[in-house]
Amino acid sequence: MFTTPTPFPLTLAPSPGVTGAPVPCPPPPPDSSTPTPETLAYSLTLPAALATPALARTCARALLQAHGLEDLTAPAVQAIGELTATACRFTTHSTEIYLSLRYRDDALRITVYDDHPTHTNPRLADHCQARRRSQLRLLGCLVRTCAGNWGYAPAPPPTTGTRMWATLPHTPTYTAA
Repeated sequence: MFTTPTPFPLTLAPSPGVTGAPVPCPPPPPDSSTPTPETLAYSLTLPAALATPALARTCARALLQAHGLEDLTAPAVQAIGELTATACRFTTHSTEIYLSLRYRDDALRITVYDDHPTHTNPRLADHCQARRRSQLRLLGCLVRTCAGNWGYAPAPPPTTGTRMWATLPHTPTYTAA
């Protein structure tokens, strides 16, 4: 294969029936700028296994440090460990959980999904919620100390299961207790 230099940029025309702007060919080079807090946006699909909380903590620690959020690392890693451990305990139908890390509006947003559905029987639902609250007790203390918020709720459609979250404001005054 040979290529001939051309002063004209190449573009792929949209397929028939497809609307949108043409795609440059070749695509622009990847962003090579240094990661910043504002560019922290990661999603991980992880196995629902005993080793997952440790793996999630290790990944999060590296990501937070790469994005210059070292002062959020200790509370975030603890929160991620609690959320992923709970998700792994409650996952029953699939073999995966989902972790999302985002930095928006001067806060780290941690979201974890598991596949545990909302029970239709009120007694089972109450028992299940009490069990989940018990599993997340340490998370509640941690987030309260950091002046953040946390919670859990049924996952929004089209997904199923449960969504858990913690939001940690970026105030560089956290200290290990």
